[in-house]
Amino acid sequence: MTTRVADNTDESRFEIFDGGELAGFVEYHRFRDEIAFLHTEIDPRFGGRGLGGTLARSILDEARKQELKVLPFCPFIRGWLGKHSEYTDLVPEAQHARFGL
Repeated sequence: MTTRVADNTDESRFEIFDGGELAGFVEYHRFRDEIAFLHTEIDPRFGGRGLGGTLARSILDEARKQELKVLPFCPFIRGWLGKHSEYTDLVPEAQHARFGL
């Protein structure tokens, strides 16, 4: 199946599609040069396929590309960042303690 991630700016969320079906999303809020990730959901029908990790990597790569500072309020994104240190530089150093990084 083909997996793709798209930025649905009207809904302020990144969406992941698996085989053309919406499988999950990450809600965000953008302000100036920051993006706050607020909530992540993967439909249980798509669980166990690694789509949450694919979504996390994709949105963080996009934040890096756009030179955005990341504020991981979402527990899933925060936890994923904690396991992938190559992305923690996206979180402002002054915010690392706040987010447990």
